[in-house]
Amino acid sequence: MLLTDVKTKTAVIIVALKELIRKNKIAKLKNYKGTVNLEMDVDILRNRDASSRCYFNMD
Repeated sequence: MLLTDVKTKTAVIIVALKELIRKNKIAKLKNYKGTVNLEMDVDILRNRDASSRCYFNMD
């Protein structure tokens, strides 16, 4: 309770369970490392054609 600044034992348990769930989710996400193809074109995903792109001249 001193390390977490939580006042009750119940709150300490709730914080600990939330942290356990968070760490478990992170561990599951780490299993996808190297298996997801991130080479994608955002314009194609958003159904944009190359001619509609707007480039600003910042002179």
